Amino acid sequence: MRHLLSAADLTRDDTLLILDTAVELRSLADRPIKKLPTLRGRTVVNLFFEDSTRTRISFEAAAKRLSADVINFSAKSSSLSKGESLKDTALTLEAMGADAVVIRHGASGTPHRLANSGWVRSSIVNAGDGTHEHPTQALLDAFTLRRHLGDLEGRRVTVVGDVLHSRVARSNALLLSTLGAEVTLVAPPTLLPVGVSTWPVQTSYDLDSTLDKSDAVMMLRVQHERMNDAFFPSAREYSRRYGLDDRRFALLPDHAVVMHPGPMNRGMEISATVADSHRSVIVEQVTNGVAVRMAVLYLLLSGQRSSPAAEEATA
Repeated sequence: MRHLLSAADLTRDDTLLILDTAVELRSLADRPIKKLPTLRGRTVVNLFFEDSTRTRISFEAAAKRLSADVINFSAKSSSLSKGESLKDTALTLEAMGADAVVIRHGASGTPHRLANSGWVRSSIVNAGDGTHEHPTQALLDAFTLRRHLGDLEGRRVTVVGDVLHSRVARSNALLLSTLGAEVTLVAPPTLLPVGVSTWPVQTSYDLDSTLDKSDAVMMLRVQHERMNDAFFPSAREYSRRYGLDDRRFALLPDHAVVMHPGPMNRGMEISATVADSHRSVIVEQVTNGVAVRMAVLYLLLSGQRSSPAAEEATA
């Protein structure tokens, strides 16, 4: 890989390489000193045009644990707020010697534009573009599911909520299908995108009918900031039809886990009791996200196929 732009670009072997590398790197979280020298001397730029504290901090922690230098570039406090173009910003980053640019942008396709523009030689990592994709979120979700369910071949994952505006749903649909999981999208008809019939998924409008067959349920945040129309009658109605409350939680098999990419609207898409239950892996997803993003940066920038453990031993 030179870039990570879409879950669709990852083969099964690519995905397993990233996830297996992340397994090794995940062990760092339990050490007193959480660092490897792998990317010493490399520079990673977090170029965020949208606010996302969780994702930015996760990438920053991942790069620093690999000993890379990190530059956080916020569009709101930069020349971009004064009208500077994406091209000029990219040329500035190239002049600074950035080895990787982690970009989050409100316009779908911006990471692809940057990667294929010829403006930079850096590796580009898509940290979320518009309503398109968020591939590292799908990778960390798959990593978390493997830790709890083992091989994902034939496992049933139900993704519930605002699929229309969710880049997480798109990336998960692609990546989990690549790993052999059966994905069902559950949402009101107004929150399923046009063309969803071409995705490698099943769809349903009835949450209750899917729960007893689910190995995992992933609740999506209702993205009010991306909505400009009335997609459902009210928050109360949405919660009644599509929220994971205590009654619905009881319908899940005993081994099933509950996920959420965050941040959560507690009481709307998920109840506080369910979010904090022993079968919720929402907090663990955050920890796993650092390991997965470390694996992505390691494989993009190290130029090596030796394991992190072997590399550490020879450092």
